[in-house]
Amino acid sequence: MNWYRNIAEQGDICLSTRVRLARNITQYPFPARLSAEQKKEVGEVVKEILKNEELKFIDMASLSPAETVSLAEKHLISPEFACDTKGRSLMLSEDEDVSIMICEEDHIRIQTILPGLSLDEAFKQAEKYDKILGSNLSYAFHDQLGYLTQCPTNIGTALRASVMLHLPALSQKGAIHRLSTTVAKLGLTLRGSYGEGSEVSGDIYQLSNQVTLGISEEAAIKNLNSIAMQIITQEKQTRAALVKDDDYLDRISRAYGILRSAHKLTTNELIKLISFVRVGVSEGILSIPAEKLKELTVTLQPATLNTAAGKTLSQSERDVLRAQKVKEELM
Repeated sequence: MNWYRNIAEQGDICLSTRVRLARNITQYPFPARLSAEQKKEVGEVVKEILKNEELKFIDMASLSPAETVSLAEKHLISPEFACDTKGRSLMLSEDEDVSIMICEEDHIRIQTILPGLSLDEAFKQAEKYDKILGSNLSYAFHDQLGYLTQCPTNIGTALRASVMLHLPALSQKGAIHRLSTTVAKLGLTLRGSYGEGSEVSGDIYQLSNQVTLGISEEAAIKNLNSIAMQIITQEKQTRAALVKDDDYLDRISRAYGILRSAHKLTTNELIKLISFVRVGVSEGILSIPAEKLKELTVTLQPATLNTAAGKTLSQSERDVLRAQKVKEELM
């Protein structure tokens, strides 16, 4: 089941877990120096190796702009990958847990994304495909530096692991800046939900590892898991105190009321309102399936709505349709 349609361990705060491994092939220059035809060639090589796996091969140039952006909205590909589809390809599992970007910043980027706090399982899945590809390809690897990548900051394990956290209580208490400074000292970074340079919306943050050199994959995963659990504990404790405040309870009730009655909803309005409703659900104030809220924040994104409609809707049409679908789910 898709990560955005399911709730798993610590799912009231940890929305998803992602593990990404970057790999390059010795026979080819880094993707920045490849032509579109050479990128297609790399895609065919990877496709052939993984032909017996349950992965769909997608030529990114064959997708419409809306379909491409929708994949990024679902966190299945990076925004950078969506910006230029020439020669690029994707291998995607039916349940969307596994996506392999071919010729993004590196030749191969194996990504697994699962619901809840599932770092060990996500790494295990990514490692499975890494071993299959690695046994058939000559990876660019240095005995002292580890895996070689186009961006020097990924050299070493070339592992990027992250968890998406909903932290409205800590945000309300003004603790995010302090938290960000603290985790930076521990080799982690706290950013917006779409990674570096992205804005924070609906109090959703991405916590990920920064250090890839001089540390094993297992140590990086263990460190991230430990810090994530500490943040989750802090958020739970702060929430318990926050919902005793009548003003905050009123904001939860108002957010729920607007979602159930609005004629139009922008994407930002939806995400901000659902942030309050999520707290109400996690604290037992509202009785709504948490997975339903999670699904709405993803499937009602602009490009995903256009893709589902099979046409390009105007912003006003999307806002009306978004509100209609929310009411249908919450009534």
